[in-house]
Order: sequence, then C-alpha cells, then structure tokens
Amino acid sequence: MTSPMSAFAVTTSIRATPERIWALLTDAAGYVRWNNTVQKVDGKVAPGERVTVHPKINPGRAFPVKVAEFQPPRRMVWTGGMPLGLFKGERTFTLTPGANGEVQFSMREEYTGLMAPLISRSIPDLQLSFDEFANDLKRAAEALSENQYGIQSRHQRESVEIEDAAGNIGI
Repeated sequence: MTSPMSAFAVTTSIRATPERIWALLTDAAGYVRWNNTVQKVDGKVAPGERVTVHPKINPGRAFPVKVAEFQPPRRMVWTGGMPLGLFKGERTFTLTPGANGEVQFSMREEYTGLMAPLISRSIPDLQLSFDEFANDLKRAAEALSENQYGIQSRHQRESVEIEDAAGNIGI
C-alpha cells in the first residue's frame, strides 16, 4: 500500500515580470481565462480575504481558503482546513526574480494536523494539476509580456492570417 501524499509542489521559470505574474495569481475571476485546472474561483485574492476554489479534478467540490499571507509581488499563502488544527492545507505561491528577466514561480501545498494521514488518503494525486497550473501560468504571463512589448503571440499571428485570408481588412 502506498502512503498518502502530504505535499505537492511545482517550480518553473517564467519570462515575465513578477508584477505581471502576480496580477494573474491575484485576479480570482480571471483564473478561468488562463488556468485549465479550475472551473472557477470565487472571492477576492487580498490579505485576510476568503477565496473558494472549484477544481476540475474534483467536480462538484468547492474548497474555501483564506489568504493568510500576502506579500506583493513575492509570496502568497492560502490556508484551509478543519477547526482546532485537526487538518490544515496550506498552498504557498512564491515568485523569485532571476537572471535575464526570468522569474522562478513555485507553488507548494502541504497537509498537516492530527487528521492529515487519514484525510490525505482521500486526496487525489494533484501533481499533474500542479504541473498544468504552472504551465498555464507560464503561457499566460509570457503571452501578456509579449503583447506588452508589441510582439504578437503565435495565436494572434494565426488569427490575423485567417482574417486576411477571409478578406477582412484591418486588425
């Protein structure tokens, strides 16, 4: 028998400013535009506020969390769980500026508390969702950065080519 997972993590380098990435991470309503792992995110991503995440991996379930730590544009922590510390889930987002305009994005979720070993057994393997979240964030932040500097993304170029081929004038 395999032991339950007590943590999931992902790290990736993103060619965008920390502020650009932070803007994506803190726009709850905007998650559905770039993040394929969620059905929706309700609430306001701000210090002390509550957010409810509706993940695709667990349809019909909603996970309310509190924005427990908020250090723009570097670090954010969402926490949720049971009273008295019986079970706690903590998701930490970290942005670390690096060389050549790249930012290292890290996301880690850890489960603790007296009930964690039991509850962790019912938590699906989230690693693929974490990987997809990071890839989606990278894609969105880099596309926004390209647009900021007047560089068209491949999708935008294809749209223009299709419009031109259809005889539409103008962009």
